[in-house]
Amino acid sequence: MDKFEHTTVLLHEAVSGLAVKKNGVYVDCTLGGGGHSKQILNALSANGHLYAFDQDQTAIDFNQGELAFALKEKKLTFIQANFRELKKQLSHHGIDRLDGVLYDLGVSSPQFDNAQRGFSYRYDAPLDMRMNQAQSLDAKQIVNEWSYAELVRIFFRYGEEKYAKSIARHIEKKRELAKIETTDQLVEIIKEAIPARARRKGGHPAKRVFQAVRIAVNDELGALEESLSQALDMLNVGGRISVITFQSLEDRLVKSMFKEKSQISDLPPGLPVIPKDQLPSYRLVNKKPIKPQLEELTVNHRAHSAKLRIIERIAIK
Repeated sequence: MDKFEHTTVLLHEAVSGLAVKKNGVYVDCTLGGGGHSKQILNALSANGHLYAFDQDQTAIDFNQGELAFALKEKKLTFIQANFRELKKQLSHHGIDRLDGVLYDLGVSSPQFDNAQRGFSYRYDAPLDMRMNQAQSLDAKQIVNEWSYAELVRIFFRYGEEKYAKSIARHIEKKRELAKIETTDQLVEIIKEAIPARARRKGGHPAKRVFQAVRIAVNDELGALEESLSQALDMLNVGGRISVITFQSLEDRLVKSMFKEKSQISDLPPGLPVIPKDQLPSYRLVNKKPIKPQLEELTVNHRAHSAKLRIIERIAIK
């Protein structure tokens, strides 16, 4: 089994934000190292249940041991699938209502730290970046086969990279000569495409492009929007969703979906009383995102960009 070491970010805040009911039905959409799952399971009685999703078989294999106590008590079920299949997968288990859902987004530490997975610009490895190793689309295919326009689009949209056009042009020229096979090759192309003065500030010059390619390979934003929409629909009254994001695109998506659900819809001006059917069915538990405390930031550098948003269902119409 692959090495699997992972420090869970905002562990207590995310799980306490779910206000776990002992007999409730919960979903951890991002099993990873199992930190959040373990915390939820400890709060559940023998009649409660947790369904833990992960695309990565490595995470499920690791947690067979870590969470063996819950498997023995039959209050845990692993589901190897993309969390965009939330409703479909849970329907196989006869589940259509939930008391809480947790998302810990982004790439887990073991995926970054395993050089051969190709997620990191810090290690030389084959261009891969697949969270689900069974899927065909990988980073090598995107870098070598996607058009100039498609590369510019994902670098701008998913990486907010201001040198997107220059980088895409350099990739086009290099791949005409030979296939771009490794992370190091891609890093060197990116460095060549960015002016020297810009390379000296704002972190590693390849960071934004690697993020963009990873999001495109795994369709992370599309999967999140689909899954979150399903999770909101499946919540019982009093049920909650906790979402931890690590980058601005994800956070904006979560923020706007939560805002849309928790606001009163447009009404004609001058109404003395808001009709009951126009009142929102959800409320924001925290209006501003919860961020890690200083103590957590000092021990876990990956926590710096983390933001936690929580929403609760207050009615079903």
